[in-house]
Amino acid sequence: MNLALFGGTFDPIHRGHVVVARAAAAKFQLKQVWFIPADIPPHKQKEPITSYYHRFAMVSLALAGEKDFVPSLLEAPDLDHDGGDRQPSYSIETVRRVKKTLGKSDHLYFLIGMDAFKDIAKWYKPEELLSECDFIIAARPGYSLADVASSLPQKLRPNAAVTKLFRKEKMAGPLVLPGAALHMLPETHENVSATQIRAAVDRGGALKRLVPDAVAEYIHKENLYRIRPTRRKTA
Repeated sequence: MNLALFGGTFDPIHRGHVVVARAAAAKFQLKQVWFIPADIPPHKQKEPITSYYHRFAMVSLALAGEKDFVPSLLEAPDLDHDGGDRQPSYSIETVRRVKKTLGKSDHLYFLIGMDAFKDIAKWYKPEELLSECDFIIAARPGYSLADVASSLPQKLRPNAAVTKLFRKEKMAGPLVLPGAALHMLPETHENVSATQIRAAVDRGGALKRLVPDAVAEYIHKENLYRIRPTRRKTA
């Protein structure tokens, strides 16, 4: 079985996430894609994020009609926690937990967008993470294979001469190096971001093009992403 883990903040999940997962599932014959909202994203510890339970609920709603996509609680907060500081959700730990449950014939992938992958060298134990499973990197306009190679941790990067040869190459791949196997997913042409969605909500804009209908309804029902108070109508 081919399985992909798709981690992220998902604050909120949007149509772009689903389109990327569909494209990856088709190209790499994925039996399942697990969407894994992070409880405490290590790279966003100083930023305000929506409650895990709201984010997981939105992921579940977005995937309701996708039989091969699974909303996963792998990084859910510990309900038995004693009240001290919770630990960040590290991808290396999640990947290793999943690998313990897999059979010898199973193949594990880690699905990630290029915008996130460009910071992979700053992640927790990045060399170990890249060696644990293959990566599927979703392409973005303006990026080349050289950008993928230069984003790797220093120990895994090809030499400068090789990287230079990649400068004019589109993200077509795969890029197989000692300690890392990187597969490229072509651009999906879904130009949407969580930041864009939050801004649309705050100004009262339409969400239909940006998120699944059930997610839009949940956002409005729970009054999420409202920064400015709603003005009362005067007579």
